Amino acid sequence: MRLLKRTHRRPLTALGMVTAGVLATLTGTATAAAAPDAVQASTLGAQAAQSGRYFGTAVAAGKLGDGTYTTILDREFNSVTPENEMKWDTIERSRGSFNFGPADQIVNRATARGQRVRGHTLVWHSQLPSWVSSITDANTLRSVMNNHITTVMNHYKGKVFAWDVVNEAFADGGSGQHRPSVFQNLLGDGFIEEAFRSARAADAGAKLCYNDYNIEDWNAAKTQGVYRMVRDFKARGVPIDCVGFQAHFGTGGPPAGFQTTLSNFAALGVDVQITELDIAQAPTTAYTNSVRACMNVARCTGITVWGIRDSDSWRAGENPLLFDRNGAKKPAYNAALTAMGGTPAAAPAAAAPTPAAAAVTSTTTRAAAALPGSYNWSSSGVLMSPKSDSTHNIAGLKDPSVVYHNGKWHVFASVAGSSGYSLVYLNFTDWSQAASATHHYLDRSAIGTGYRAAPQVFYYAPQGLWYLVYQTGNASYSTNPDISNPNGWSAPRNFYSSMPDIIRQNIGNGYWVDMWVICDSTNCYLFSSDDNGHLYRSQTTVGQFPGGFTNTVIAAQDSNKYALFEASNVYKVQGSNQYLLLVEAIGSDGRRYFRSWTSGSLAGSWTPLAASESNPFARANNVSFPSGTWTRDISHGEMIRAGNDQTLTIPSCRLQYLYQGKDPNAGGDYNSLPWRLSLLTQTNSTC
Repeated sequence: MRLLKRTHRRPLTALGMVTAGVLATLTGTATAAAAPDAVQASTLGAQAAQSGRYFGTAVAAGKLGDGTYTTILDREFNSVTPENEMKWDTIERSRGSFNFGPADQIVNRATARGQRVRGHTLVWHSQLPSWVSSITDANTLRSVMNNHITTVMNHYKGKVFAWDVVNEAFADGGSGQHRPSVFQNLLGDGFIEEAFRSARAADAGAKLCYNDYNIEDWNAAKTQGVYRMVRDFKARGVPIDCVGFQAHFGTGGPPAGFQTTLSNFAALGVDVQITELDIAQAPTTAYTNSVRACMNVARCTGITVWGIRDSDSWRAGENPLLFDRNGAKKPAYNAALTAMGGTPAAAPAAAAPTPAAAAVTSTTTRAAAALPGSYNWSSSGVLMSPKSDSTHNIAGLKDPSVVYHNGKWHVFASVAGSSGYSLVYLNFTDWSQAASATHHYLDRSAIGTGYRAAPQVFYYAPQGLWYLVYQTGNASYSTNPDISNPNGWSAPRNFYSSMPDIIRQNIGNGYWVDMWVICDSTNCYLFSSDDNGHLYRSQTTVGQFPGGFTNTVIAAQDSNKYALFEASNVYKVQGSNQYLLLVEAIGSDGRRYFRSWTSGSLAGSWTPLAASESNPFARANNVSFPSGTWTRDISHGEMIRAGNDQTLTIPSCRLQYLYQGKDPNAGGDYNSLPWRLSLLTQTNSTC
């Protein structure tokens, strides 16, 4: 799935306008009218079924134990799409070894309840295991691709009614051509046709779909490229039955000509489907227009929203779905149901949250409020200290990154000593257990030995993978489908081929350190520091991540290098259009502290918030120590987030910050300083 990228609109040529008009006429569209009282329904799936359509949702196997989640799933939807469980890196992570367990869990549950299943996806350039993307021989890749399609489709024959055979094969921008990928590069333009022919041979009864994003605007070059392909396939008898429009929209909703686009594709003799619908902030008009566009096209056979509650969305920070985080119907729900001709009814009481969900709610979900201009904090005592073993002589535990997931806190940190740096992982269910948690040294995983430091962890929802970002002298990352498995991390990969020139030109005698990734709805940004007064920012699209980081610029700078030193961390403030930037500074007393700024955009300019020694974000002079003043440094740390995805969303009040501190009397070699981890809690919150 992909989010809407803003595309330049160009006027249709005279021939293009005539063609669009003719195709709209051929499709047999009709204006939607409210269904007669006898067939009005009060749930999405039931109302869609009245016109022979489905209304479905993306489902994650890991959430099927959540009672609120499954109550809504069973009540509202008559179709499901596995969110990540059928993607190649889950199903065939090693060549010829197929893991159907997670997808089977979803499919078997759905079929037992009479819900249809869409298969997503067989051939996609993303979420590929490395053994596929590293193939260099065309014949090998062709064999691998066809075997994957055949094996997966045979396994689900008779259970999956439609497949996204090929996903997102066309490039963004104005070319209207295929995007580069291992399939395109080795097999050429014909790989899509070959995939569809293999799919038809595997399951003659399934609908075969092409699925993509940013093809909703008829005028877009990408839309026209897909249209030409489908027209060619139909003319030559290549088996294609449907086209999926992902429909990841901004707050404005679908383009004005969305219905025309659906009509024009339908006129080619294929079904059309809205396959991954979500709309930033879920405006009622935008949902009405999206649903109505489908209802007005006879061959639009169904709609799938990409998740159930806002907290389940890969765009959780934008609240884009029909149910809020507590499972309550939002106004957009009533808009979607009404657009299909249904009658909204009062939502039944939500099921009680699971213990893990309750823990997240009580610990991390806060009411939205404006960020204050000054802060006061209370610090815990030392929560986590180094744990040396026979192969690790550790002096300092530092640079923590933390998320809450599946009822546990997951902490990643640097461990430092005279022999250098590496990474450690620990988890626990309550902060009182942090001190006794087992330390798993990640140099025993594929991350390997050598310099690894300053980790940042988040769940990249578009790929269904956890990312661990860290420094190795370059900006590096590893991925893992299971955050709780310390041996599941992949070997390090670099975001850049080498240090960007602008950093090389400005770093002076500093060091390139503390990489930090955050994404909005369209782009991902990588921030880094140089210990020389500069904060750098690079960017790539959500679709290209983790590749494509370019346009490296100086996002902020200070002539006093100690005032903008290192350890930057950036967050989205929940319930607002505001971002918070924190950067560690070294004060006039030689102690570490944090300054803060805000911006309405990750690419925008930053306005000082609490940004001085006298009014800091967090410094010893605005922190109380009920258990005794064990540190005078408030150094490299991370906010407790309201979620765990790539948007890095934090609550706007009652903030908490996991940080490193040390004995005020300690000195000597920096690598051997006795850093420990502790937790700040905001005490001047107004909500």
